[in-house]
Amino acid sequence: MAGAAGYFSDEQFREACAELQQPALAGADWQLLVEASGITIYRLLDQPTGLYEYKVFGVLEGCPPTLLADVYMDLNYRKKWDQYVKELYEKECDGQTVAYWEVKYPFPLSNRDYVYTRQRRDLDVDGRKIYVVLAQSISVPQFPEKSGVIRVKQYKQSLAIESDGKKGSRVFMYYFDNPGGQIPSWLINWAAKNGVPNFLKDMVKACQNYPKKT
Repeated sequence: MAGAAGYFSDEQFREACAELQQPALAGADWQLLVEASGITIYRLLDQPTGLYEYKVFGVLEGCPPTLLADVYMDLNYRKKWDQYVKELYEKECDGQTVAYWEVKYPFPLSNRDYVYTRQRRDLDVDGRKIYVVLAQSISVPQFPEKSGVIRVKQYKQSLAIESDGKKGSRVFMYYFDNPGGQIPSWLINWAAKNGVPNFLKDMVKACQNYPKKT
């Protein structure tokens, strides 16, 4: 994504690749949250917000890395397979490509929306082909806050993908967001324990049904 070329550093891409090789869990209080269906999720308390950062490791079988990266980047396609998407599109803002994403929340909670920039790089690391996507929230005047929807102002995600040596992908994902407002802790915990594995399962299905698949 050319518009985000100057937003992320080479070091950030290298860090995501390194996590895929060797998870960086030492030196901090990362806790094992859930381990199921080939997916392991760790969490770390973010002291200023009282919320958690998450790291996800796992293998997605039957989903080759190139296809997985393409599906992840295809926002129009995501609107078809992700049931929680209310609105999702990209727009040029002062020479930078910016994504807008509104997420459906269960009643009686207000929907959340995100304004973020992202970039994909296909890297060669010591002969290993690794696909990395970085995303981070930004604030631009072209996307003012909407009435009745709570803007997520702190959002950060990284995704690194490589072949599992078969027909699937090894995956590392880091994410943190601060959904704002009053959300019950049980719902946040549920989303972390169930939402992420379910999202990954849905993404595997989306890969299998991808219309641009060659």
